[in-house]
Amino acid sequence: MKPDEIRRMSMEDRIRRLNELRLELLKLRLQARIGTLTNNARIRNIKRDIARILTIIREEELGIKRE
Repeated sequence: MKPDEIRRMSMEDRIRRLNELRLELLKLRLQARIGTLTNNARIRNIKRDIARILTIIREEELGIKRE
């Protein structure tokens, strides 16, 4: 997910997507623990998407403008 896509989302959509990603990360971590995970890079990508969403939410709280 690209930062521009996140910035175009409404706050409710961001929060919804953030919750979806956290749930998916939880499921992938469980799969990794039991040994059924097939795509290890997916965990890293989800963590990055979560960080991007949280960063953009925080930027808006602080009033930081990014273009």
